[in-house]
Amino acid sequence: MLRTHTCSGLKKDDIDNEVTLAGWVHARRDHGELIFVDIRDAYGLTQLVFDPEKNREIHRKAHELKSEYVIQVKGVVRERPQGTVNAKLPTGGIEVLVNALNILNAALTPPFEIDDKASVSDETRLKYRYIDLRRPNMQKSLRLRHRINSSIRNFLEKENFVEVETPFLTRSTPEGARDYLVPSRLNAGKFYALPQSPQLFKQILMVAGLDRYFQIARCFRDEDLRKDRQPEFTQLDMEMSFVTEEDIFGISEGIMKTAFKEVLGIDIKVPFPRLKYQEAMDRFGTDKPDTRFGMELIDISDVLKDTKFNVFKKNLEAGGHIRAINADGYAKISRAKLDGFIEKAKEYGAGGLAYFKCEKEKLHSSIDKFFSETELEAIKNKVSAKEGDLVLIVADKKDVTFSVLSNLRLEIASEKGLIDKKKFNLLWIVDFPLFKYNEEEKRWESEHHPFTSCKEEDVKLLDGKELDKIRARSYDLVINGIEIASGSIRIHTEAMQERIFKTIGLSREEAKKRFGFLLEAFKYGAPPHGGIAFGLDRFLTLFTDTNTIRDVIAFPKTQKGVCLMTDAPSDVDDKQLKELHIKRAK
Repeated sequence: MLRTHTCSGLKKDDIDNEVTLAGWVHARRDHGELIFVDIRDAYGLTQLVFDPEKNREIHRKAHELKSEYVIQVKGVVRERPQGTVNAKLPTGGIEVLVNALNILNAALTPPFEIDDKASVSDETRLKYRYIDLRRPNMQKSLRLRHRINSSIRNFLEKENFVEVETPFLTRSTPEGARDYLVPSRLNAGKFYALPQSPQLFKQILMVAGLDRYFQIARCFRDEDLRKDRQPEFTQLDMEMSFVTEEDIFGISEGIMKTAFKEVLGIDIKVPFPRLKYQEAMDRFGTDKPDTRFGMELIDISDVLKDTKFNVFKKNLEAGGHIRAINADGYAKISRAKLDGFIEKAKEYGAGGLAYFKCEKEKLHSSIDKFFSETELEAIKNKVSAKEGDLVLIVADKKDVTFSVLSNLRLEIASEKGLIDKKKFNLLWIVDFPLFKYNEEEKRWESEHHPFTSCKEEDVKLLDGKELDKIRARSYDLVINGIEIASGSIRIHTEAMQERIFKTIGLSREEAKKRFGFLLEAFKYGAPPHGGIAFGLDRFLTLFTDTNTIRDVIAFPKTQKGVCLMTDAPSDVDDKQLKELHIKRAK
């Protein structure tokens, strides 16, 4: 080894011992004749002292040191002089008097400081990711990620799970997001696809009798990116045989409880609360509600059923809904801010946004003249408005109403400081619809994926016209308004799987072409099975209190899917394309 200790390992017990350290020059300070250098490695910092009275040649050489030079030093540990102790550092009570210096590698001046407080653009951080990863917060994130992965593996090992790797090169089954395609050199004109998830393979493993499978799996989706999406991401993938929802809830809650306790030292209560999909939508306007604060949506359609206000009246006649939120104590909001809310409502698809301020025990607005005193009082009572409150109202289609108010709810809560950042609210969302109607294509499609079972009591509805009433045996785990995991009890018989395919307009021939190997496997005795997948990248953002998954991934890409460090994707030469039987488009 090039060192006897790490840069965080020295204590007062090491005083008078000769040690060898290696690392990067974090900072250099010239104090008259004495030169002080902070040496940094992955574990911490140690202060070095170069004293010309002890070794003038080494002192002279120390003048060459610059930020991020890689060095090795030998020296004697000594106690820091009184008044110079740094209580913020584990090594703050000692320093090393250097008697040998070896410059292992010189370094260019880095494009930004190795300091979490340094203001650096995302582009610069991603281009020089190897520099960015030296910063303490980034090091902490990657180490925390490792600890969570270890916690998960240790827990599942005790629960008799087997870790199995599934293929990266598989067949394309286009549904949902686009596949990343990989041309095959040995099979001209044919392509592999990178997996969007190991869904089909984990079901095959259940048919194979493995019983309990898991994988910390890399997944790939060719979709438009944002702060919580990357073209390649990681999920904890699990599948179990002979189980019900309760079994999967129990294992999942055990994983969460263990991870929170071992990594953050937080005891979370189990079992987690459960909220039916429709109730979540009615109360919060979203199937991933943040329940750390109130300001829930309130349906006021009933108290306005006879309204003469034309906008509301037409909406109700068209089968729409009128819903409101009460922003407690927000009546003093500026006109500019209100106009901003109205514009955002329009961005989310609404025709507009109505508002009332509760002042002098009554609701007031520029449109209050269109409402009777009885209606205004009814609205006030329904939303429990009191002096100083602001009532925001949307009248539109149900999905638009939900979208507008759920987003405004979050924005206002953030501005008003209603969200306790130290609080973790975990809950299950259950009883999702099995199907959703695609207005553009005029057909029904799966809400989650076509391998999801429906409630036994709803099977009879598959042959009728009330497909929207069929409930799936699916479930999502939501933490603080973020969907962390999603899963379902799967279809395990060929007959039921074909029935679902038929309902979503997938012909027997097309189903066989896409999923033939799974349907074939079902013929050989598939057990009842179910599973769940956790988005580890999103989960890590909760543990690190960051709002982007880029900060918990070692080498992420930009919103255009570009790696600025390696300049990928890149051009390839014609010889490579010819080997893959591909021609460039002209």
